[in-house]
Amino acid sequence: MATLPATKSRSPHNWAGWLGAVLRRPTQPYIHPYLGGLLLGLVLFAAFFFTGNGLGASGGLNRYLVFIEDLLAPGHVDQTPYLLKMAGGDKNPLDDWVVLVVAGALLGGFTAGWLNGRLKIETVKGPQISVRTRWLMAFLGGAIMGYGARLARGCTSGLALSGGAVLSTGAWVFMLAIFGGAYLLAYFVRKLWL
Repeated sequence: MATLPATKSRSPHNWAGWLGAVLRRPTQPYIHPYLGGLLLGLVLFAAFFFTGNGLGASGGLNRYLVFIEDLLAPGHVDQTPYLLKMAGGDKNPLDDWVVLVVAGALLGGFTAGWLNGRLKIETVKGPQISVRTRWLMAFLGGAIMGYGARLARGCTSGLALSGGAVLSTGAWVFMLAIFGGAYLLAYFVRKLWL
């Protein structure tokens, strides 16, 4: 009597292995920077043309935070003039075009990372610092940039990119200040990367 060879059956409980196989893709080379810049310019033009708005991120992220804050402490939101404009009373802070831009950027970044084989969890750092220090510096830098974006009423994508595209003087001053400040600070934090 002949028997059939045993075949591997996929266990429905091995979802982690299945997910890893789906997410793992061969790494693709990065796009040429000039082509990337051209494509970004076309996306920015399309955003202005179809919506009347440019691109931005800090305003959308701020609205997500205000949404959570309104769920947890609606009384505080209703008493703070800055928050009142976004979520006071019956206003929904997620009812704004920039919220969809941020969601699209996150989804697009995830999709591009997956398609190009770069979707992984890692901490990129210099050899002279620990992972903990790298995360601390990233958090500190992000907090300073976030505060600066709120203070300047825009981030590098919203104020510098979109404002610069329409030749706003404030956007160009902001852009020069951001890049000049980063260049000056780079000397003091260079050991984090070397």
